[in-house]
Amino acid sequence: MLGNCSSGERRPRTIGSNSWLRETVRVESRDNSYARIYAVVRRIPKGRVATYGQVASLAGLGGHARQVGYALHSLPSDRAVPWHRVINSRGLVSQRAEPGGDAIQRQLLEREGVSFDAADRVALAVYQWRPRRR
Repeated sequence: MLGNCSSGERRPRTIGSNSWLRETVRVESRDNSYARIYAVVRRIPKGRVATYGQVASLAGLGGHARQVGYALHSLPSDRAVPWHRVINSRGLVSQRAEPGGDAIQRQLLEREGVSFDAADRVALAVYQWRPRRR
């Protein structure tokens, strides 16, 4: 249904509240973004790491590193996504809200051969994943 606005152009007319539609679009958009993030993280090989910002960029979400963190935090436990291979841009494992979560991530990385220095950093120059251009 179209209606006229004051400038004379025709716009879709809203009938009642369409907040449910906005919420549906937002959830679908988030789900699509999360799926792209998970697809990138699945490509990180064993023994390599990527930064939150790097994953965001590769997923087409440049500048949205936090969204990668949100996506990994909400990852269902039954999904085969190697979340532990994503670290911050300083080469550190980010602290978790749940106690011991960062220690688990470090253990998983060490099992894959990733080393940490005395300051608990991963040498990104050595271990950062550098994907080939597609």
